[in-house]
Amino acid sequence: MDQPSAVWAEEVWRIGVENNPSNMKRILTLLIVLLLAPLSTFLAAADRPNFVWIIADDMSPDTGAYCVRQVSTPNLDRLAAEGCRYTRAYATAPVCSSSRSAFILGCYQTTTGLHPHDVENPQPLPAPYRHLPGLLREAGWFVTNAAAPGARRSGKTITKGKTHYNFAHDAKEMFDGDDWRKRKPGQPFFAQFQITEPHRPSPIPDTFDEEKLRAIELPPNYPDVPLMRRDWYAYQRSVEVVDQRVGVILDQLKSEGVIDKTIVMFFADHGRPMPWGKQWLSVEGLQVPLLMRGPQIAPKSVEERLVSLIDLAPSMLKLAGLAVPPWMEGKPILGGEFPERRVLFAARDRCGDAMDRIRAVISRDSWLVRNFNTELSRLNWSGYKEASYPGLPLLRVLQASGGLDTFQSKWLAPTRPAIEFYDLKTDPQGLHDVSQHPEHAETLATMRQQLDAWIADSKDRGASGDPATEPSMEQIKKDKRADYQRTWKSRLQKPEPTDAERLAWWMKSYGLE
Repeated sequence: MDQPSAVWAEEVWRIGVENNPSNMKRILTLLIVLLLAPLSTFLAAADRPNFVWIIADDMSPDTGAYCVRQVSTPNLDRLAAEGCRYTRAYATAPVCSSSRSAFILGCYQTTTGLHPHDVENPQPLPAPYRHLPGLLREAGWFVTNAAAPGARRSGKTITKGKTHYNFAHDAKEMFDGDDWRKRKPGQPFFAQFQITEPHRPSPIPDTFDEEKLRAIELPPNYPDVPLMRRDWYAYQRSVEVVDQRVGVILDQLKSEGVIDKTIVMFFADHGRPMPWGKQWLSVEGLQVPLLMRGPQIAPKSVEERLVSLIDLAPSMLKLAGLAVPPWMEGKPILGGEFPERRVLFAARDRCGDAMDRIRAVISRDSWLVRNFNTELSRLNWSGYKEASYPGLPLLRVLQASGGLDTFQSKWLAPTRPAIEFYDLKTDPQGLHDVSQHPEHAETLATMRQQLDAWIADSKDRGASGDPATEPSMEQIKKDKRADYQRTWKSRLQKPEPTDAERLAWWMKSYGLE
């Protein structure tokens, strides 16, 4: 028992043994204080849990534990074997800063106005919102944020961890540093490790294992051509780098003797960086790996119920014995009864220079997407993706030459339907829109009502577009176009190469001249 609770207990005992009825009011008052005080008040420092977040950048559930055979992920598979593997975990946004702004607060980015990706002019968090590191640090946890051990950039080791939040923050005020081992003796800690992989640019391997290339299971909406396979291969090798970095972190925790006292959570901020993954409210864009190990988490367990990344913050507060703020929209999935949800929600808004508004509602068996800008195609221009994804010029060139099948061509249609509906029971990848099938009409109508109610009840701030503090869309597009032009001028000495010229550059880069 820590000092405050010991003092209170002694006071209750002292008053009680005086055996004076007039003291009953004082006793009741003290008991009420004891009942209302946070549980963390009564936990000795040694009993307070440690927390570790290991966050990969842009990764779908592409590990051995999730039955992907073409990758070697022994450390992540060990983490799954020693704890729980969540099979239905989803980000609230399919892009970094919007998703990160949501899970660090425990509520949807559309509720807080942090929905546009990569805001140009971030503002302080409005009341009453508080980020998780601040809540834990205030309660006595040593809070750190670091790059994964061994991370390098431009040939130099880096230690500073990614934040990429859409609100203004001072890292020195938000965190105690970048090394949890510098805490006071016995002090509980919350350590974040940021892994930059498999975010693009993915390193292009010097050689390609032909057997692994052939074994890659491309989703049917991707053309099965050598460049696509090699790009997927490079992504999978980057996932293996993630696994290596996770192994170093787990070894560090083990060598310091804290791993069995620590809740370790591995997840990604959203899905893989492929043409129909990142930036889209698709299964590929939103479903993420989520693995946990630690006290009271059963080894080799599997959780198939719906989980959102905004559930992680309230789960940690619950385990820490701290009150979960009423504004948090996530639900604790640890430390008590698992929340039974009928649906989860997700949102996509402006991504850099790609303005859009899309909303999704996800149930156990169905997936509904509402496109507010039906005049836009899925090839809505994104300077970042056009500079980084070889699949985009590939898709256009194949489309123009008749090299795509009918199903793949549908994904390149010049417009989008207002409503898309996917039956996950028969189509777990969510690729075949069955919104016009009569047998799904009732479920579709129910999910539309659920989505409309969420948009209204949460006061979805994406309806108003970007915050007024942001530059004009015209200026953002101009700046992003300049970045795109600089990239291609450095590669081809042409700021505006054609799709065919860009495709040729990617083919050469991947050894496919």
